[in-house]
Amino acid sequence: MTRRIWDISQKLHPALPVWPGDTAFAHQRTWQMEAGSPVNVSAVTMSTHTGAHADAPLHYSQTAPDIAEVALDPYLGECLVIDARGVGAEIEVGDLPHLHGADRVLFRTFEKFPHDVWDDDTAAIAPETIEWLALQGVRLVGLDGPSIDPQSSKEMLAHKAVLKHDMRVLEGLVLDDVPEGRYELIALPLAIMGGDASPVRAILRDLAS
Repeated sequence: MTRRIWDISQKLHPALPVWPGDTAFAHQRTWQMEAGSPVNVSAVTMSTHTGAHADAPLHYSQTAPDIAEVALDPYLGECLVIDARGVGAEIEVGDLPHLHGADRVLFRTFEKFPHDVWDDDTAAIAPETIEWLALQGVRLVGLDGPSIDPQSSKEMLAHKAVLKHDMRVLEGLVLDDVPEGRYELIALPLAIMGGDASPVRAILRDLAS
């Protein structure tokens, strides 16, 4: 029986909203078949935090590993999707269901993902929640918002908690059509040497029966 796949990545295009002040996505055809080339070839310019992406520990610590150094196994395996719509500014421990041993957790916070505009008012994850998840054995946290910290945060307390427990982070996921429950996560980052993050092609797949 075919296992259903949910593509939870953003489509990359020039009008893609990005963090205010960050590098806009650009795509240019450098070799063109219509101009006589035997193949089409393109050049891409973008932030490492474009669309669905994996943060590297280097993103929040100068001495931490880059995205090429991190192990891949946290980005591949069973995960729990939690519907956290309407919880408020931050996801608190009291908002969580029983994890039943899940070691990868993704949060849906948007009623509808803002594909066309940047949303300044997004839900984050409270640092106490990161601490609690780490105590439960969670190795990866992710959400549909652009950051696990509030967008106005300068202290980055959720990211610091993640760094403390050596957890991995996915941000910018599109979870609109994904029912709450358990899936197989596949969201591998590129091996960018010196990279503080990497875009990912993130998917969820039904668990094998």
